[in-house]
Amino acid sequence: MSFEGKRLVVVGGGSGIARRIAADADAAGAEVTLAGRTPAEIGGPGLRTAFADLGDEASLKALAEAVGELDYLVTLGAAPANGPVADLDRDAVTRAFDAKVIGPLLLAKHFAPRFRDGGAMALFSGVAAWRPVPGRTVMATTNGAVAVLAEALAVELAPIRVTAISPGIVDSGAWDRLGEGKDEFFRRAAETNPARRVGTTADVAAATLQALANPFVTGTVLHVDGGARLA
Repeated sequence: MSFEGKRLVVVGGGSGIARRIAADADAAGAEVTLAGRTPAEIGGPGLRTAFADLGDEASLKALAEAVGELDYLVTLGAAPANGPVADLDRDAVTRAFDAKVIGPLLLAKHFAPRFRDGGAMALFSGVAAWRPVPGRTVMATTNGAVAVLAEALAVELAPIRVTAISPGIVDSGAWDRLGEGKDEFFRRAAETNPARRVGTTADVAAATLQALANPFVTGTVLHVDGGARLA
């Protein structure tokens, strides 16, 4: 895929998947802004970083004004509020919805007038919406809301295209917190999905860039989960 002359904004710049999308788009010729509360510094001739907080509308408006016209927007923010329903903290739940649902909705509000012809957005859902488990009710709900939001925005913002990307278990750095248990967790995940492996940031980045570039893809969920939702 060539992204020569295209301008891409990636919000949620602290994640391994975001960094891979930004790096691959840069390698394909795009001008990329990697935005977040603490966006990682990564090298590349067309890469720059910017501040954005999905829980702060003023920062999203400022980002849109600073970027100006663009072709593609990806938002991957997440603030998980995991735990049993009986133990949930309201502020944590609100932050989870800010990152996954409200923030992306406000990004659409401020960026929609700035898209060039052929523009597209990619929102990030996740396999938890299709495979809910105890202690992940908020995660399942926010990810499910993203899928519906993509459909609604695809209709309202047309011809801007909007797609939801739904990763499964991906070795993105997020699971490093498991320490020595990470390898066993990945082994079990691979055994139970049809692809018989866990995902990589390259897998998710490739699917995301393809969804952005394909002019006939909108209002749908692209599952990049190795078939885990079917297992």
